[in-house]
Amino acid sequence: MIDTAFWLTTLVVSITILLWALARLPEYLTALLFFAAAMLLSIAPASSVFSGFASSAFWLVLSGFVLGAAIRKVGLAQRWANWLVVPFSQSWPRMVAGTVLLSYLLALVMPSNMGRIALLMPVVLALGERAGIRPGSRGSIGLALAVGFGTFQLSASILPANVPNLVLSGAAESAYQLHLQWLPWWLLHMPVVGLGKGILLVACITLLFRAQPQPVATREALPALSGREWRLIGLLAVTLLLWMTDSLHGLSAAWVGLAAACLCLLPRVGFLSGDDFASGVNFRTCIYIAGILGVATVVVDSGLGRLIANALLHLLPLHDSPSFSNFAVLNALVTLLNFVLTANGVPAMVTPMAQELAAASGFPLLSVVMLQVFAYATPLLPYQASPIVVAMGLGNVPARAGLQLCLLVFVLSALLLLPLDYLWFRLLGYA
Repeated sequence: MIDTAFWLTTLVVSITILLWALARLPEYLTALLFFAAAMLLSIAPASSVFSGFASSAFWLVLSGFVLGAAIRKVGLAQRWANWLVVPFSQSWPRMVAGTVLLSYLLALVMPSNMGRIALLMPVVLALGERAGIRPGSRGSIGLALAVGFGTFQLSASILPANVPNLVLSGAAESAYQLHLQWLPWWLLHMPVVGLGKGILLVACITLLFRAQPQPVATREALPALSGREWRLIGLLAVTLLLWMTDSLHGLSAAWVGLAAACLCLLPRVGFLSGDDFASGVNFRTCIYIAGILGVATVVVDSGLGRLIANALLHLLPLHDSPSFSNFAVLNALVTLLNFVLTANGVPAMVTPMAQELAAASGFPLLSVVMLQVFAYATPLLPYQASPIVVAMGLGNVPARAGLQLCLLVFVLSALLLLPLDYLWFRLLGYA
């Protein structure tokens, strides 16, 4: 028997997701309304409702804002942009493609989505300004979205570069003793989720957010690096090194980033004043992220996610032999769950069900585990992927613009890339 608290949880979660999807209210206000409703109606303990504030993702977002503000304040963003502006500014497609490529190359060495966005965003926006793209213009919005979408969606093809990947890997190991490895993962997902999605993303951004950069023939002559710039480069180098070697020392990327942010804010030693902190950190986005994570935790802890997953499992039109229709249906299942669990929560819910899904669809267990990647890396709405939300906050991207790109990329991915993904699975013997 389902009790009243369960129905209240379903109501609160449904309204919250609907408000985020429709964007009728500011995202942070919807998050605050969720917090208020959840606590007034006692649908979950405070530890679940406010779990987003205790999450490493929240603190990585906050520290990312601080590091980005420091990079802009001391002038490193402008200096790095000056090195890139000549090759990138020759055309708008080249500028977008270069930005997406940078986001992917950085994912090969740096595991944190949020950290990569924090480093890239000020550089890319400064690059746009150097090429005559005004802040707040359609071109500037397109560059910010190239950083966010490129960082999250393409990095799903690299095992340690994406939080949902790590969740999936851990769940597969604990549930089935499947030890997923870097190279097989990359070979399976890079051609479609990496290369194919990258080409599609560049095409969509150049189509939706047209701009005309002013070609720059020579780099601007800049003064030698100042002491403050050298100190910040040293801090960023140490931070990046610790992020890259997190598997060796065990320190979370969030706490490394938080320590770096604290150093940036220290009097005399740091680079930012209290006013810089207040203006440089987008607290609206931080609250939004905490809300997304809180909703996902409440859904899992209340059993709502499991109930939805089991109900969908019985409704899925699966056949007992592997086929493209089964492949598409399983991707649709992950996409539907992405609405309530968001990308970080989907693999934690779907992976333990993979054995039943494999039996119903005829696919091998490993194939069912791995096909989730395409679906959670292709969100229908921005709130389903917190790195995209963070990028939109850092780049001052209107909600409508992010929604437009999300919808277009999703539809074209389903029509063009999903069949290619299935064919690649078959070619490698996964289907």
